[in-house]
Amino acid sequence: MDNYISTIASNLKRIRNERDLSLDKVALLTGVSKSMLSQIEKGKANPSISTLWKLSNGFKISFTELINAPEDNIELISINLKEPLTEDNGRLRNYPISPFDPEKRFETYQIELDPKGRHRADPHPLKTLEYVSVMSGAIDITVGEQKYHLTKGDTLRFKADIPHSYFNPGEETCLMYMILYYPKN
Repeated sequence: MDNYISTIASNLKRIRNERDLSLDKVALLTGVSKSMLSQIEKGKANPSISTLWKLSNGFKISFTELINAPEDNIELISINLKEPLTEDNGRLRNYPISPFDPEKRFETYQIELDPKGRHRADPHPLKTLEYVSVMSGAIDITVGEQKYHLTKGDTLRFKADIPHSYFNPGEETCLMYMILYYPKN
């Protein structure tokens, strides 16, 4: 079965089952015949764009919900396979772990900051929240005019829509995780 056709088949069956709908009921909701629905679910029909629009309108979902493969329930992310973004002559290494997703509204990073390394961040969009959790080492974070010293096990949450900076005053590399949350405006 073609991957595109199997994705549509799987999505249609999943949505129908989640809503506890029979093929007859889906046919009434969408205007797509019961036999066509059955053929689509079995992966034996390649539905037209018009048919997909009827399904998405009938289910009141986006078109892409029918044609895109659902996100895996589990994803292994290995830092060893990621290329870091660097700054401060390589003393800061930023590993994007999960990119921004408009539905979830956040992104995450693993950051390594070597001794005496620093980073100055411009303000993020209005009302952005930043969470920084220190896993090892120490870090000084300045938010506006306030300075905070964090060590292993500490987390700082702050509104990141003002200038802020990071400095590793210690003798060991600071390992931290960062989450940026962007609320809807």
